[in-house]
Amino acid sequence: MGASIIYGINYTVAKGVMPDYLQPMGFIFTRVSGALLLFFALSLFFSKEKIIPKDFIRLALCGLFGVALNQSLFFIGLNITTPINASIIMTSNPILVLITSSLLLGEKLNLRKWGGIFLGLTGALLVIAFGKNIHFGSDTFWGDLLVFLNASSYGVYLVIVKPLMAKYKPITVIKWVFFFGFLYITPFGFTQFTNASWAEFPPKILWAILFVVVGTTFLTYLFNIYALKRVSPNVVSIYIYTQPIIASFIAVLFGMDEITTMKVFATFLIFTGVYLISIKPRRKNALQKT
Repeated sequence: MGASIIYGINYTVAKGVMPDYLQPMGFIFTRVSGALLLFFALSLFFSKEKIIPKDFIRLALCGLFGVALNQSLFFIGLNITTPINASIIMTSNPILVLITSSLLLGEKLNLRKWGGIFLGLTGALLVIAFGKNIHFGSDTFWGDLLVFLNASSYGVYLVIVKPLMAKYKPITVIKWVFFFGFLYITPFGFTQFTNASWAEFPPKILWAILFVVVGTTFLTYLFNIYALKRVSPNVVSIYIYTQPIIASFIAVLFGMDEITTMKVFATFLIFTGVYLISIKPRRKNALQKT
């Protein structure tokens, strides 16, 4: 829940930094490198764990899907869409996690869950396609699509990182995940990072960047990886449905977005889909005679 609250605030905070002060890939390099230093510093207070060589392959994949692709798609997408659009689309994440769990872990999908998947994806696609005209030139189409792909990438990450949590401490896993993410991001983001006029940034922008590095990156990833040690990827992803409420409140409060009937309807479809997926069937009374 703590991670979701921070994410909800982040939509508006991050939007205020791009593109006037930092380009998306430069911003991603800033947050990944900053968080990597924090994770390695935190790991000094814990006993070191030796990674089994074959697990480095999975860690590298986690760095790709959970850091490099996830953050690149989100920040580039957020740069060309609105905070509310992005937060609504991200609520499809629990549905995407369920699909990924089914494909990679063999989790069975019943008719109720398929119905939830259909409603959730329909809601996300409505946000992606809805504009003044429904075509590829729509103002926010590409941004919405990239945020949706970001949610898909993070869904894959939540599933493939879970087995590592049974072997290692959360800080060990997330440290190496960000190490590989940093390797992927550096060739694309370092130039934008160095070209930014950092000395000219006003204090509010510097505070916003600090919030994204410490809050949206370091704390949220730490919270989520800690949660994955104790609960399933589906439970972790379910909490994402609180983000549109938080993001919408912040965005409207600062006059950066507006709520429309279509966005409310799309949110309703996604929430309904998440509900159908997350509810558990009633257990039969153990004392009931057969």
